[in-house]
Amino acid sequence: MDPAFLVIQALSGLASASSLFVIASGLTLVFGVTRIVNFAHGSFTMLGAYIAVTIVPWFLELDRSPLLFFAGVLASAVAVGLLGVVMEVLLLRRLYRVPELFQLLATFGVVLILQDAVIRVWGPLDIPGPRAPGLRHGVEILGERFPAYELFLIGVGPVVLGLLWLLMHRTRFGVLVRAATRDREMVGALGVNQAMLFTGTLFLGAFLAGLGGALQIPRVSASSQMDIAIIAEVFVVTVVGGMGSVTGAFLAALLIGLLQAFGVLVFPKVTLVLVFLLMAAVLVVKPWGLLGRPEAAAGRAALPEGILHPRPWSRPDRVLAAIAVAAVLAVPVFGGAYTVKVVTEMLIFALAACSLNFLVGVGGIVSFGHAAYFGLGAYAAGLLATKGGFAMEPALLAAPLAGGLFAAIFGFFVVRLSGIYLAMLTLAFAQIAYAVCFQWVEVTGGDNGVVGVWPSDWARPREVYIYLVASCCIGAILALRRVILAPFGATLRAARDSEQRADAIGVDVRTHRWLGFTLAGAAAGLAGGLYAFSKGSIDPGLLGIAMSVDMLAMILLGGIQTVMGPAAGAAALHAIKDVFMPLTDSWRFFLGASIIALVLLFPRGIGGAVAQLRGRA
Repeated sequence: MDPAFLVIQALSGLASASSLFVIASGLTLVFGVTRIVNFAHGSFTMLGAYIAVTIVPWFLELDRSPLLFFAGVLASAVAVGLLGVVMEVLLLRRLYRVPELFQLLATFGVVLILQDAVIRVWGPLDIPGPRAPGLRHGVEILGERFPAYELFLIGVGPVVLGLLWLLMHRTRFGVLVRAATRDREMVGALGVNQAMLFTGTLFLGAFLAGLGGALQIPRVSASSQMDIAIIAEVFVVTVVGGMGSVTGAFLAALLIGLLQAFGVLVFPKVTLVLVFLLMAAVLVVKPWGLLGRPEAAAGRAALPEGILHPRPWSRPDRVLAAIAVAAVLAVPVFGGAYTVKVVTEMLIFALAACSLNFLVGVGGIVSFGHAAYFGLGAYAAGLLATKGGFAMEPALLAAPLAGGLFAAIFGFFVVRLSGIYLAMLTLAFAQIAYAVCFQWVEVTGGDNGVVGVWPSDWARPREVYIYLVASCCIGAILALRRVILAPFGATLRAARDSEQRADAIGVDVRTHRWLGFTLAGAAAGLAGGLYAFSKGSIDPGLLGIAMSVDMLAMILLGGIQTVMGPAAGAAALHAIKDVFMPLTDSWRFFLGASIIALVLLFPRGIGGAVAQLRGRA
């Protein structure tokens, strides 16, 4: 291969790595100090780009000089930093003591609100930015032309790293940031004003995100999809480098930039997989990342993180359950075709939500990638039905087997971790599965998916198929409930509450968690198979981040402290999205605001509110 081409490819990888590091360093600092997984960090990058394409041309109208171009870039970053302060004061300050799940969903609500705001202000179309004065030409390297602006970006990363090192080691603020990264509780015990420290850290993190976005405008257009596109890679850099380690983030960015630059040459069909394979491999070998450290003992969360006291159904509970089942069975008789479709999907997502809550509420395993097993079950059933020539019945049986098999494989590594690293490894495995389904076009159809996934003739009418879905989903939910009440469920709850105590009395914690992870994956796979035959088609979006977040929102809305609450949460969220969202173009804003309101005002969800009312009665 031509050496000049390899050099140019390496320089392209370094430019991408440098840009990625600028953005990821902000998330690394924010997590290191606040322990919040800020899903909105990608949205700050997007805002930096949009603000820059707006105000940089104003600066250039005064004088088309490089100095004013970069002054506009810095002004954009400062504006985004101030927005980060607003988010910290109004939202994050109320979330520092709650479980990671609530933090993730609240910041995802911010993502939806900012997406809606960007579309309202700047419109849905991409906006190209101005090119940097003085850096519009190409530089000849070994006979090949390379953009001068890309060379400039290569130098930005080391400069930002050096400035952050000086800030961390030569200022009082930096010393406090490093101390809080090591042990936040001790910093508070020593009398440090944590509110000011957190606010300053959020400003710095959002500033860096905005700076990274603003620096991209000569390369790429500002787009309302930038946030979701960048946040996955930023998470990978932060986790691989070690949460809270800026130097680790720099090394991880270099690895990922070069891996993407040369991976497309060696493995052109698995480029999306490589990054997450790296993340998974690093977490399996070094659970805290390249330069990360084990977390110091943190204070107990202010809210219960799962099901505390499951109990058998009382007579009123049985009556309510019977009424709910009777209402579902009556839908085909009294409801129209659209109502039957909506209720069918509610039942499917109720099973998916209950399977996730079996992990979160019972096992204490916060999975950010549970949609993977839902999607893999759908693909297993769909591919067997369309390309394998199997009837619906055997194809549907393969769905929970596929979900359980992949959950067993992934769970073998997942249960060895804890905390945010466990959650991020579940996300890595989910993205690997998503990338395989997206890029293995010959088998999965790529982004076009698979069509023609229809039930057998006897189950093809929706009025009949809903009864099949109801029997499978209600039976599986009751089976999960029985496991929760069984000694196996009690053992999982004991390991969730205190792994050390459970281990001390002879419980094999890892094996129990692995079995629980496998069971939850099988249940999600069954839901995915039923969904495939209900929709008639499947696509990689079933395994995506958005689907996983929807499932997390379902269990939050229903109440993770209750056994049956997630089923109610799934029905409520699906009804809201199916009925309310088509009525307005601002559905993102209302959905994001609803998620934030749930986290702040109703953290116990529907099930928790009902239990509280019953307790008062």
